[in-house]
Parts: sequence; structure tokens; C-alpha cells
Amino acid sequence: MGTSDIAAGVSPIEKTSGASNSDKGAQKNEEGSKAAVPPPESKMQRVFGFKKEDLCSWHRLVCLLNRPTDPASLGIFRCLFGMLMAIDITQERGLSHLDYKYLDGAPVCRFPLFNFLKPLPMDWMYFVYVVMFFGAVGIMLGCFYRFSCLMFVSTYWYVFFLDKTAWNNHSYLYGLIGFQLTLLDGNRYWSIDGLRKPAKRNAHVPLWNYTILRTQIFIVYFLAGLKKLDADWVEGYSMSYLAHHWLFDPFKLILPVDLVSLLVVHGGGLVLDMTAGYLLFFDATRPFAIFFVSYFHCMNSQLFSIGMFSYTMLATSPLFCYPDWPRRFFAHFPEALRAVLPLTSTDIQPSVSCVYPEVQNTSTGSQVTPTVSKPSTPRLKHKLRVVFIILYLAEQFFLPYSHFITQGYNNWTNGLYGYSWDMMVHSRSHQHVKITYKDGKTGEIGYLNPGVFTQSKRWKDHGDMLKQYGVCLSHYLPRYNISDPEIYFDIWVSINERFQQRIFDPRVDIVKADWSPFQPTPWLMPLLVDLSPWRTKFQEIEGTLDNQTEIVFIADFPGLHLENYVSEDLGNTSVQVLQGQVNVEVVEEKKNYTLQPGEQMKLPAGAYHKVYTISEEPSCYMYIYVNTTEAVLQENFTKLFELQERVRNGTETEPLPPELQPLITAGDDEGSEVNATDPIVRLFLKRQRRMKEVKKRREANVFERLHRFSVKKYYMLRRGFLLTAIALRNLAVGLPPLEQLTREVAFANMKEPQVEASKDDPLNDEVGHGEL
Repeated sequence: MGTSDIAAGVSPIEKTSGASNSDKGAQKNEEGSKAAVPPPESKMQRVFGFKKEDLCSWHRLVCLLNRPTDPASLGIFRCLFGMLMAIDITQERGLSHLDYKYLDGAPVCRFPLFNFLKPLPMDWMYFVYVVMFFGAVGIMLGCFYRFSCLMFVSTYWYVFFLDKTAWNNHSYLYGLIGFQLTLLDGNRYWSIDGLRKPAKRNAHVPLWNYTILRTQIFIVYFLAGLKKLDADWVEGYSMSYLAHHWLFDPFKLILPVDLVSLLVVHGGGLVLDMTAGYLLFFDATRPFAIFFVSYFHCMNSQLFSIGMFSYTMLATSPLFCYPDWPRRFFAHFPEALRAVLPLTSTDIQPSVSCVYPEVQNTSTGSQVTPTVSKPSTPRLKHKLRVVFIILYLAEQFFLPYSHFITQGYNNWTNGLYGYSWDMMVHSRSHQHVKITYKDGKTGEIGYLNPGVFTQSKRWKDHGDMLKQYGVCLSHYLPRYNISDPEIYFDIWVSINERFQQRIFDPRVDIVKADWSPFQPTPWLMPLLVDLSPWRTKFQEIEGTLDNQTEIVFIADFPGLHLENYVSEDLGNTSVQVLQGQVNVEVVEEKKNYTLQPGEQMKLPAGAYHKVYTISEEPSCYMYIYVNTTEAVLQENFTKLFELQERVRNGTETEPLPPELQPLITAGDDEGSEVNATDPIVRLFLKRQRRMKEVKKRREANVFERLHRFSVKKYYMLRRGFLLTAIALRNLAVGLPPLEQLTREVAFANMKEPQVEASKDDPLNDEVGHGEL
């Protein structure tokens, strides 16, 4: 097989002749005639699947992109994509928790792309999801294909635009592929439409059907690679925490963790994204490319909660193979299964969507060989499709770099995370978020819990969302006797392991602040990139600390100050200046201390303090502290564990006091409640039980893991479909009595007994053990 077949989207069967199989008998000459010998292929045709002349004129280009191609690979991809989207709708799109997502009637601040977009009433939102789901199923089955695509695409983009906080690259990709499938002839192979309309069954599709999908996937890989040329990624700061995941343990056998992060996580990700699109294209490199991208996506499915994205990308890889690969693959199955499997026949019907090459009649003596296929010239629709393909692909290459137009969406990174393919290039951590309101009439000042009236956290990093949030808060606060409120946000963020610093000006009233999608956000604080080299110093400082000591690095602008509170749980808290000059005010003591670079002072616990930057350049300082409560708790846990071990091996001779007696019977009945009067013992036993559950899960065999996974998905899908049925019933016949509705919802919310038991045993009261 030649690589030319890949680029051109032509199977070896089609390449030998442009004829349909019904005309093959007419290709043979009478006895004594000579068969026509096709001209030899050029090197470019063997490699790329087309001649240089095909690009030299508009007519030849139109003929090339509308060339007849085997529909098999496209049909299989259509089926896989529809199936994955049907699964995705119940999970990442949120059908199983739609009532929690939209909170019908509750005061909730939302973040649509356009402010006029509002969610429908809850029952109607379920109807929207039903339309989307049946559209995805219709795509999978190839049933009423165009209508199914429109059902899926229209509802999908409505839900997508309804909530910017849920935007990400793969959700954007799903919408693009759904839009493309609406225009493609994806129902020409293994579809119900092919059974309903024989003219569509196993009919050619034009080459551009493959070209647009392959180029879209190439864009995903290649532009993701270009975005990873960012200095933070190349230097290994974007996703350094990933190297500690168990998936990278094999690499840690030969490399230290820091090199695993730099070479494998960051270097490997960069090389794979930059090269995958090219390597998938050529015959010689495609097997290696498919292996590595499959390994890459399988790892991503375990590293991140990204729904069906990994599996969708796996489904796109065969698009780069020969279009007739399904016929050859399913031809190896037993004959008895052929009735339910995709077609293996090579009898491909001609299609009006394609432009067929004109083949001249040949004659030998008095005998005339009929034409191989009917001549065909490009029509207006063929030319318009090529124009659309060129414009669409140009737009897809341009849009990720269009941030100079939509400047209002630029923050420390360009644009909203969702269409730029800068996947995993930036990681953020938030140290401090404060929302201050001021009554416009009385001047009263108060504070709001971060995230009040919203379920999202992404507003903290995006100026457009912060503006929407501030305006929304100003609408809800008058309900609580706060008139004409002014809203101020003080948000501290670290991006890619830099200093924690302010992202927005805390002195600006966001309600009245100017914002435009086409102008830079004036109240966005600049990222202190000049301080980026300090990250190497951070690693050195953190390497000198013990396990109980923690550190936070802060950078602030001249004229601003940080107000902070040192919890009583934190002992030995001190602040040390690294650069610039600060003034530390201890509020209760009403004292001020000026610190120069290298100087340090201890801060009182259980009290507020303020750190003013008084130098002309930004100041840099760090908090060093020990969580004394956690340290004492860990010390008590260690003593209890040692005592428990001595009791179990018989070396403890002293009788245990009553409050420690539960240490002896712990673990006898795993389903029983932890019954201990001493709070430390109770926390210790809960922690032990939890750790035992985690160990049991990790050591479970394949069948146990599969059972646990299946049960979890069953109850999730069960809830989604039962609540959907309730909503559709409500739309059809009206609401039932409240008691009946309560019983129905309770039945839908039913969970497996094991989950309910674990829910009754939370560890939220265990201080400092969130990682457990």
C-alpha cells in the first residue's frame, strides 16, 4: 500500500480503476485486444496521493477534493463518535446531575457567552438534553442522519454557550466534529439510512469528507504542540506534579522525579503533539504513531477527568488509515456474523456528491471498449464546498491566534480556555480570595464568602467572568438590605509555580468597571514575569524544609498591601523578605515593622496583620509556618499505632484504659460504626478504616474493579434517565402532587448500599488529612 492512498483517501481497489463494479465486466477487451496500461505514478503521487498539477488550477483542485472515496472509514468513525457523545451527554455534559447544575429557581450567578442566554426551566432543560441524546444516537446509527446531526449540534452549542466556566478544548472539539458531520456524507456506510434508501448504501463520498476531519485532528495535535513551546512548558513548570503519579513509576526506575517531569511529561508531550499529525499521515510511521498516541490517550484517561476525550481521539486515529480498512478488517470475521457486521463488499455505488474522472473510450479494430465511468464535471455545489473547506480550515488555523481581536478575554493567558488548544500549558493555584462589598448609601463594608451565589470557581481567573459575577452580586445583595453595592475582589493566584500575586486590581469596583470584549481589561494586574527566575530558588528553599514546615511565596505591587490572618493552628509563623521593602503592621498591637531583603519576623497566631509594599518595585516575601495542630495529631496517631501493634503482637502488658479499648476491637466488624469516646481515637480509627478501603481498592483484581465501575455507572445513568422520565412526564401531563414527586425523586436518588455506608463515615472532621 502506498502513502498516496492515505492523502487522497482512495482505497487500493478504487485506485486501480474509477469504475463501479457493475462496469467491471465491460473493462475487458475482446479476444486479441490489449489492456490499457495506466501511466506510471510520480513520486509526489505515491507519497501524497495527488499530482502537483492537481494544485495548479482551480478546476483540478475542485476535482481532487471531490474525488470518489470509500465511505467505510468515515462510517465507522461516525458510529463511534455518536456512541461516545451519547455516553458523554450522561456524564460530562451533566444529564445525571442536571438538577444540581441548573438549580431551577435558585438565585445563581451564571456565565454565558452572551448575557441574554438563559437556561430554560428545569423540565425543559431535560428536554433539551433528550434532543441532544437522541441526536447522538441517530448519528451513531446513521438514522435520519442530517436531522440527527442538527438535533445534536443545535442543542450541544446551546448548552456550550450557556456556561463559559465549563469550556475546555475537548468540549469545543466535540462541537466542531458534530458540525462537520452535519455536512459530511457519514451515512453512506453501515447506517440505517442505507437500509431505508438503497441509493445511499455503500456509496462513494467525496475526498473532502476525509480531508476536513483529518486536518481538524492535525490542528488539535500540531497547535497543541506549538502552544507547548511556551517557556513554562519547555522548562518543566506547567505540569510538574504529574511526575508523582503512579503511571510514571516505570520511568522513575531509571530517572529521578525532576527529570521524569522535564523529559517525559513536558518533553514527551511536546514532541508527541508536534509530530503526531505528521506521523499519522505516512505509511511507514503510522503504526508507531498510532501506538504512541494510543498510549498517550490511555494515560490521559487515568491522569485527568476529561470524560470521553481520550476515547474520541482514539477513534480519530483510524481516519488516517486507508478508507477501506473496515472492509478488510471485518472480512476476517466468520461468515455467520457478516449479517450484523459492516459490509465487506467492494461494490461501491457512484454518488452525485463526487466528481468522477473522465475516461476516454478505447478501441481495437472494430471493437470499442465502453467507458470505465461516466464523465463528470464539477458543478456549482462542488465548487462551493471547496470554498467552504478552504475558509473553514483557514479559520481553524487563525482562531487560536485571534486574541489580538478579542482582547477583553485575555488575562495572564490569551483568550478563554476552550478554543486555543493550549491544553495543560498553564496550571494555577489560589492562595487567597476576598470579596468586599460596600453599601452605596450607608457606606457599610462587609465581606462575602468566595463563590456565594455560584457553583463555579473559574471566575477567579477571567476578567469577563469576574465582571459578570460582580454585576450578578449587585443584583442579589439588595435582597439583603445592601443598597447600590460596590464589589471589590482581591484574588491571589500563582500560575505555573510562580509567586502568588494579585490578578485584578482590588481597588476597582467591578460593578462599575469598564469591560469590552475587544479592549484590554484595564483593571487586570500584569503578571510579574521578571520574577519567574525565582522559581529555581523556590525549589532550593523547599528542599531544605522538613515535612511539617510549609511555605508560601508572595509578590505584591507598590502601594498595595496584603491583609492576612494567622490561624491558631499555625505555630512558628514568620514572614521573610526576599526582594523589595515591606512594612508589617500587627493590627492588635498597633505596631509597624519595616523589613529589608533577608530580614524576618515572627507573626502572632490568632491575629490579623497587614504587609505593605513600600518599595518602588514589587516586593517578594515568603510565609514560613508549621501546622502545629496537624503535627500534634500526627504524633498522637503514631503513638496510637505503636500501641495498637504492641497489643496485637502481645508485647503490651499493661491493661488499656476504657477510652483506648476500641483499638483492640477495631477491624472486627468493618460495617459497624466507629464507637470511641476519645475524639483522637475516633479520628485514628476512621483514618485506619479509610486507608484500608483505599488499599483494598488499589489491590482489587480486574473483575472487582469492573464490578465497582459498572455499579457506579449504573446508578449514575439510572438517576439521569429516571429524572429525565419524570421531567418529560411533567411536560406532557403536568406536575403530580408534591408527595408523589418527592417519592419519585427519592427513588431516582437511590444509591448502592456500600456508597451510602461510606457517605456516613466522612473524614471532614479530621484536621489536615484531606489527602486521605
